[in-house]
Amino acid sequence: MRDYFYSLADDLAGRCTGPEVLLLGFSGEDSDFVRFNRSLVRQGGAVRQQYLSLELIDGDRHAKEIFTLCGEKTADLAKAEAVLASLREQLPATPADPFLLYAAEVHSTEQIGENCLAPTEDCLAAVLKAGEGKDLVGLFAQGGVYAGFANSLGQRNWFSSHSFHLEWCFFAKNAHNDKAVKTSYAGFEWSPEAFARKVADATEQLAILARPPKTIDPGAYRVYLAPTALAEFVGLLGWGGFSLKSHRTKTTPLLRMIESGATLHESVHLAENTREGLAPNFTSAGFIKPGRVELIRAGRYGECLISPRSAKEFNQPVNAGMEVPTSLDLAAGELSDEKILSTLSEGVYANQLWYLNYSDMPAGRITGMTRFGTFWVEGGKIVAPLNVMRFDETVYNALGTNLVALSHRRDFLPSSETYDQRSVHSSRMPGAVIRDFRFTL
Repeated sequence: MRDYFYSLADDLAGRCTGPEVLLLGFSGEDSDFVRFNRSLVRQGGAVRQQYLSLELIDGDRHAKEIFTLCGEKTADLAKAEAVLASLREQLPATPADPFLLYAAEVHSTEQIGENCLAPTEDCLAAVLKAGEGKDLVGLFAQGGVYAGFANSLGQRNWFSSHSFHLEWCFFAKNAHNDKAVKTSYAGFEWSPEAFARKVADATEQLAILARPPKTIDPGAYRVYLAPTALAEFVGLLGWGGFSLKSHRTKTTPLLRMIESGATLHESVHLAENTREGLAPNFTSAGFIKPGRVELIRAGRYGECLISPRSAKEFNQPVNAGMEVPTSLDLAAGELSDEKILSTLSEGVYANQLWYLNYSDMPAGRITGMTRFGTFWVEGGKIVAPLNVMRFDETVYNALGTNLVALSHRRDFLPSSETYDQRSVHSSRMPGAVIRDFRFTL
């Protein structure tokens, strides 16, 4: 894919005339997908797709189009030339863009991830074995994801990554009110031992779902948010929490941190960790992202994510493509897996959260629902499944004054979204024990 993209870029760059600058972007994947239902393979397939974007710039005017490549050079080049001609016709009627910014200095890079993926059929065999005697529903995806950038100035960048992602539920057949345990396993190299541990934990919780569910009254409770649940809570902060534009326009949910000096717990270290994520290390405008951007250091606000447009508007250096994290990384704590339940002692063990939104954005207040595999804990032991609850809590309480501990173990959590193509967003999250977490109904 890389050589094919570079070949197209070389041909198209020579079509520029006068002061024109051409930016080219490539995205593609070579993935296997399998869906499971009732512990059987219900749908399987493979997807190989490639997209090319062309952005033609003349002064402060620009126009862009994205189209699918078929993989045959003559046909793809003819299509690209037609698109380039169309963009050139559009430019005179395109309004000037005062915030247009692209990389004018050539900085070529290549980051090629090693392919350590197990054969798909081996992974499927392990999943089917795990589902024996159970009602397993899930989705497995694995393969390579590719991205490229080129411009008529001579810059060439390439990125590839090979990963797998399995999300599944064990549905409790005889449970009250249709309950399930949802689990995920993802990474760059399949480990039978790691997968077996995930299955064992889910199987243990599945047995508890057969017990009569418990309902608790609204109020403040001690809670353990498993890595997947914490990823939902922290991930919502990406909606403007780390954006330079949101900060300068006072629309960030972390307004109290930049206006009033509010802090989180000193153990909270949050970063955009592009170096260890799935997203490419360059932007669609040709800027190279730093390997790591420290968003929150020891509970205090660190750096913003700065897109090219914000960089131009506010005279700052670029460190991101869009001002939304793609590779969130929350540092691990010291709480071992063996001590999670005893530290929680009595309260709510939440594997999943969903339907999150802001109930008071300027105050950093988040509301949402518990979901699959939420349990009531007494005496350091899980004793009953818990009926669905709504929570309403601020980030300053949950990750600040009321944070008890973060777990030492972290989970790698890629996004399962496959709109257009497999998402390159991911996070690394520990779990968190929090006191006085407020449930409202």
